[in-house]
Order: sequence, then structure tokens, then C-alpha cells
Amino acid sequence: MSRRIATLVTGAALLLVFGVVGTLLPVPYVAQVPGPTFNTLGDIDGHPIISLDGRERNDTSGNLNLTTVGVPQRPLALVGAVQGWFDGEVTVVPREQVYPSGKSEQQTQRENRQAFLTSEQSARMAALGELGFPERVVVQELADGSPSEGRLRAGDALVSVGGTVTPDTDALSAALEAIPPGTSMPVAYIRLGEPGTTTVTTGKAATGKGSALGVLVLESPDAPFTVDIRVDDVGGPSAGLMLTLGILDLVGDTDLTEGVVVAGTGTITGEGDVGPIGGIPLKLISARELGAELFLVPADNCAEALANAQPGLPMAKVASLDDALTALADLRAGRTPAPC
Repeated sequence: MSRRIATLVTGAALLLVFGVVGTLLPVPYVAQVPGPTFNTLGDIDGHPIISLDGRERNDTSGNLNLTTVGVPQRPLALVGAVQGWFDGEVTVVPREQVYPSGKSEQQTQRENRQAFLTSEQSARMAALGELGFPERVVVQELADGSPSEGRLRAGDALVSVGGTVTPDTDALSAALEAIPPGTSMPVAYIRLGEPGTTTVTTGKAATGKGSALGVLVLESPDAPFTVDIRVDDVGGPSAGLMLTLGILDLVGDTDLTEGVVVAGTGTITGEGDVGPIGGIPLKLISARELGAELFLVPADNCAEALANAQPGLPMAKVASLDDALTALADLRAGRTPAPC
């Protein structure tokens, strides 16, 4: 065999080895891709994303889509990482950016899911507060073995305990501290807009003195209906803004879209402040593919969004729920919403 042929054979063999190794060798990076979008006014597998108990949903005509980022479950190999770096619709990031050091993927996914559930709660508070419902002490859930089991339930607004009015959590705590454990006492509440009274035999407070009702409460706007949000397999807090707008469209007095497809992202607080999120370049791609006519961008993400703008996709800068509602009002009126 000539030296030239031997060199070619050796080179081909090395390329083959490198190719095999490159497809198998894992790297400390993760690929992120445009994830699915969900119309908060619509259904998933026949189940409404936002459902109401105690009132009918408004008829709606458009879309208010939350956007997500997908993370393929298979480990990323060297070849895949290199391909991702040159693919405009893939973002390759250090693994610790998605799965923090010291936490398993399962732990991270559970924490992300809890962040989403917290964003649901903030979305309800922001939407109902925008609609002007009064703030009360509202039961969020009952503890295991709660003495209030079968008497109170999630969504009840506590009006008084043992005859003491409880307009806020401080008043509720003070009332319970003054009551010995094991006391049977009346608890007045509002459920779906209707007043009611029950009798609860109190338990012992876990900390401090006095009694406990065995309920987790939160000061939040109280409406004569309940709002339930169901979006499985989505984590993180970035859906908050779009869930809030979805609730407002379904129970408010205004058709927020008038048939237009709107997408967006952003965290939200119970007071209506919109915060930044991750993955904005990929979410813009999802919105463009959806055919959205407007994308709502958290103000602190505007610089990144402008650097990754998608053709034919206008972007509106929002720092608050009021900003988002103004942008939608401008869109309905044919005006240009405040851009990034």
C-alpha cells in the first residue's frame, strides 16, 4: 500500500472515529428550542385552560397565547452542540443555567412547576384586583387533618372568627391567638358570593399560642366565582402575564383582542407588575410561527427582543398589566402600541 493511500485510509478512519465519538460524547450544555404555545382562552385536550365556577365565560374571538421554551430530554452530544450553535432556532446554554448544580433534573422540574403554580395565583390576584373586587382573607387550601375539613374549602373568604371580624391576616391571627384550642366557634365566610356560617372546633396552633383553623390563607381579591387554571407540563413563572389577560378577557367587560392573535410572556405580581423572563429569542420564533400580530415583551427584555426581532412580528413594551391593556386597546383601535 502506497504512503498516500495509507494516509487517506488513516484519515478516513480517524474521521469516522471522531464522528462516532462526537455523536456519543456528552457535553455540559443543554439545547433549548421554541416550545409550544397555548391560547389561554382555549382548551388543551378538551379541558379549558381557564375555567370558571359561579359564572359563565365570556364569548371570546381571538387568541392570547402564552409562549414556552422546550428542552429536549435526550443528553446533548458534541455534534448536537456544534449544530445548535449554528442553528438560528436553537439556543445552546451551559447545563447549570437550566439545571442548577446540586439539583437533579427532577428537583428542578418540580421547582419550575411550583413556580408556575405560584404564577397562576398571582395571575388571579392581578386580574381580580384589576376588576375591582375587594381584598379579603381567602382560604387557599386545607392542611391534612384540618379541623375545618368539610366546613371550609378553598376559595372561601373569611369574614369573622368567633364573632371577631377578620378583614386581614393580622386580624385573623389575633382572633385565633385569643381562643383556646378545642373551642367550638362560629366562622362566617363568603363562598361564591353567598354568605355562610359554620362551626369549627379549633386545633392547636403549630407555633405560638392559641388556636388554628388548619387552613392556608392569603389576602387577595374575592370574587363571587372561582378561577381554575390548568396547564400541565409547563414550568416557570413566565406565563403570568398572559394568564392574567386570559382571565380578564373571560370575565371582564372588554373583548381584549377582537379576533386578533396576540402572544406574549412575562412574570406578574399580584399588584400587576410585569417582570423579565428567559428564552425571549425562542419565544419570538414560536409567536412568529403561530402568526401572532403582536408580541407583548416585558420591558426588561426589550433589548434582547430587539436583537432577535422576527420579521412581521410587532413587539409592545410592557412593564405592568396596565401597559399590556393599553397595548391591546391601541391594537383594537388601529394604533401602534408603544414599541420596545
